[in-house]
Amino acid sequence: MLKLSHLVLAIGVLAAPAPAVADLSIGFGSPHVSIGINLPSYPDFEVVPGYPVYYAPRVNGNFFFYDGMYWVYQDDNWYSSDWYNGPWGYVDPYEVPEFVLRVPVRYYRQPPPLFLHWRANAPPRWGDHWGHDWNQRRSGWDRWDRRSVPKAAPLPTYQRQFGGDHYPRQVEQQRHLNQQHYSYQPRDPVVRRHYQERATPRSEAPRAQPRDERNDRMQAGPERKPGRETRQEEQRKPDQGKDRGQNDRDRNDRDDRKDRDERGR
Repeated sequence: MLKLSHLVLAIGVLAAPAPAVADLSIGFGSPHVSIGINLPSYPDFEVVPGYPVYYAPRVNGNFFFYDGMYWVYQDDNWYSSDWYNGPWGYVDPYEVPEFVLRVPVRYYRQPPPLFLHWRANAPPRWGDHWGHDWNQRRSGWDRWDRRSVPKAAPLPTYQRQFGGDHYPRQVEQQRHLNQQHYSYQPRDPVVRRHYQERATPRSEAPRAQPRDERNDRMQAGPERKPGRETRQEEQRKPDQGKDRGQNDRDRNDRDDRKDRDERGR
C-alpha cells in the first residue's frame, strides 16, 4: 500500500503543470537590429537582493534590467536595449556595466556549463573566463562597498501595454514613447553611453564612403594643394598673354614702317 501511494504521488508531481516560461532565443545581430528575442508580453521582474539589478525569473534566458536598460547574456555575448523586445545592440565585454557583471550565478536562468562549477551566490568569474587583458582593464569590478549600493531604477512598466502586434519596432517610435512615459535617465556612466548611442538618430552617423569611391581616392593619391610652384605658374600665365600681345603690336609697327618707307621711295 505504501509503495502504491508513493507511485501515485510521483505520477502527480510529473503531471503537475510547469510554471509558464517565456522562451528567449537569440541569433547573430548588429546594433538596432532584431537578434531573435521574441517575448509575447512584458516580462515579470524581481530585484536581485542587495543589487540595483532586476532579473526575469520566468524568462527562459539570462534577462536583466539595470539603470533604465535591459541586458541579455547569451552564447557568451551581452546585448542591451531600452525596450524589452529589442531591437538589441551588441555590448563589448569591456563595456558591460559592473553591477550587471556582479549579479550572482544563481540568477542566470540559462547559465552556460562553465557557470555550473562556480559558486551560486557569487558573480561569474569573468576575469578567469575573458582572460588577463580583460581582467586588467576591468580591475576592481568584483570589489564594491555593499553598504552604498545605489537604488534600483524604476521599471518602465508602461511598456506592458505594447505587446504582440502593438509592439513598436522602429527605434524612433520607441524613443518618442520613452520620452513621453519614462523620465528616468541612466546614472551609471557606462549605461549612459549605451543609452546615448542608441538615442542618436542614424542620420547623424558619419556617412560611409562607397567602396569604389574610396578606391578611386586611394589610387589617385592625396589631393594636391596649390603650392609655390603652382602659384608662380599661375602668375606667369597673364604675363605670357601680355607678352604675346606686345609681340603682335611690335610686328604691326614694323609692317607700318616698311609701308611708309616704300611709299617714300
